[in-house]
Amino acid sequence: MNKKQLKNTSFVADIKMILANARQKTYSAINSAMVEAYWLIGKRIVEEEQHGNERAAYGEEILKTLSVELTKEFGKGFGDRNLRDFRQFYLTFPDREIWHTLCAKLNWSHIRLIMRVESKDAQKKIIPLSGYCFVPKPIKS
Repeated sequence: MNKKQLKNTSFVADIKMILANARQKTYSAINSAMVEAYWLIGKRIVEEEQHGNERAAYGEEILKTLSVELTKEFGKGFGDRNLRDFRQFYLTFPDREIWHTLCAKLNWSHIRLIMRVESKDAQKKIIPLSGYCFVPKPIKS
């Protein structure tokens, strides 16, 4: 079989499909692992700075210090804003089973958008549209 014949076979198409599927599985696995890490980081931040309460007086200082340390070790992606997002992720979805199911369907960008919707009623409408049917627990005021 010469090059021209090889290009026109289902053999090449099959190999391309195998690689495309592997790439998609890799992306999904990485996304799931990172979303889990973000939730765990958020949980740890809440435990450390807030001791389980909604607000902490010294919380922002902890976030700044943590941001500097993580950025030194791991590079970009751990600024104050992202750390606040991780904390909010945990506070919005405190049930491990719920976020685990959620992250199987959505990537971090989608989760961040849903967290930014202030109305829980609106979240109830958005989440099913994204392929997941879930009613988030309200954040305590």
